[in-house]
Amino acid sequence: MRIVTVLGARPQFIKAAPVSGAFADAGIEEALVHTGQHYDAEMSEIFFNELQIPAPAHNLGLGGGSHGAMTGRMLEEIEKILLEDRPDWVLVYGDTNSTLAGALAATKLHIPVCHVEAGLRSWNRRMPEEVNRVLTDHLASKLFCSSEPSVAMLEREGITEGVEVVGDVMADASRLAQEIIGSRESEFMTCHDPALLGGEFALLTLHRAENTDNPIRFRTLVEQLNKFEMPLIFPVHPRTKHALEREGLELAPHVVQIMPAGYLEMAALLGSACLVLTDSGGLQKEAYWAKTPCITLRTETEWTETVDCGWNVVIGEEVGELKSFVKQVGDLPEWQPLYGDGHAAERIVASLLS
Repeated sequence: MRIVTVLGARPQFIKAAPVSGAFADAGIEEALVHTGQHYDAEMSEIFFNELQIPAPAHNLGLGGGSHGAMTGRMLEEIEKILLEDRPDWVLVYGDTNSTLAGALAATKLHIPVCHVEAGLRSWNRRMPEEVNRVLTDHLASKLFCSSEPSVAMLEREGITEGVEVVGDVMADASRLAQEIIGSRESEFMTCHDPALLGGEFALLTLHRAENTDNPIRFRTLVEQLNKFEMPLIFPVHPRTKHALEREGLELAPHVVQIMPAGYLEMAALLGSACLVLTDSGGLQKEAYWAKTPCITLRTETEWTETVDCGWNVVIGEEVGELKSFVKQVGDLPEWQPLYGDGHAAERIVASLLS
């Protein structure tokens, strides 16, 4: 069996790490296509070696430009690769433009698609990710879901064939990361103010356009963060840095700004933080697996199970009430396993082989 996997961003490579390993163990030939949608300096040889990810067979370097232009260029180049390779399956992850381009290219060539993280919905069609994931689900022949609610989402849209709950591959990746970190935790804790790490701190990420491109919401968020009652370690995204400069805003000294953190560094910080504040999708789940409560700085979340179980709260439009949300995650219910047992990759391989 031969599989072409289309990836475009660092989170997708992290998701691919356990699956690619399972493919290798099963003797399945896999070729990775990196579209270059996101450039990431951390995607070095060390990154691939530590997570045991095979080097991409194709690096397309197609980042930048509008969503339509980017997706169109990817579609053209991926089609060329598929015409030459003629794999048995094309595998895509999540909801990026690379995901949709890979699914479209394969479908037009009558190559079946398997979609990992199928069935997620935010119900916000203004998000490009929502459009990408909906269209990809309707193109896929195998839809690998993280949990039962995703199956129900797909059923609402009339998708019932090829749907399987395998668990979340990010749980597999998180388990792998913790094994790598192990006794080397201090190696990944690179905050420039180590004194903070001796006491309680919260981990902050803030980069989504719905926050950074809305001046009123962004200003209010910054005001609330500047009043926060514990140190915040903040890996600053370039988009957020630009928004701070555009609005003429400064962060208080207790908001400790660091360079964008690598995956293993973030995993180490997550394990030491007492709270996470984020508008990231994946970090909400990773916080849960690290048993760290989370406040989501968005109006919705795809990971509703983390909210239902009481370990995550979504602030919605109440940006000026951040302090009240901290109290909501003060008394945590008993931790329950969500999104599988960390062996989703093995189930994906078994399904494809069957």
